[in-house]
Amino acid sequence: MPYFFGTVFALVVLQRLIELWIARINSRRIAQVGGYEVGARHYKYFVMLHMGFLTGLAAEVSWRRSEQPVWWWVPFSLFVAAQGLRIWCMQSLGVHWNTRIFVVPDMNPVRRGPYRFLRHPNYMVVTLELLALPLTFGAYVTATIATIVNAVLLRHRIAVEETALSSAILRKEEAS
Repeated sequence: MPYFFGTVFALVVLQRLIELWIARINSRRIAQVGGYEVGARHYKYFVMLHMGFLTGLAAEVSWRRSEQPVWWWVPFSLFVAAQGLRIWCMQSLGVHWNTRIFVVPDMNPVRRGPYRFLRHPNYMVVTLELLALPLTFGAYVTATIATIVNAVLLRHRIAVEETALSSAILRKEEAS
């Protein structure tokens, strides 16, 4: 298990770093077309959640020597499926994908890819990851805490995002 955990953990950290890099590039592109960020004040709490998640996962697996359950493949399969959905989300949003909330004036919300079926599929991806990855390695404390904190933060974030998108749509309709 240590090799499997170490490999998966390193890949997840690398993935997060690449996503932050992509988000930074996309932020610049969005700003160039007049886009602006909303909800910046709560972003730091998501950063803390994900840093705490990774730290808690490593600590629980390493120090507490959690045991990988015999059914580890079930949550791991969910985790892998979530990665496919994440890629689909990122491809569907293109340069508009970000870890932050941006509004681009005169742009309608994306309705292609998984956004045809779900309003916030990327948030479902993160929720699945925060639950499934720790369960894969028997890190039940990390799974519980991360999932609860994420739910609380997402409740606020989705409200902020919906308000921002609704306001942008109303302004666009009024300008027409």
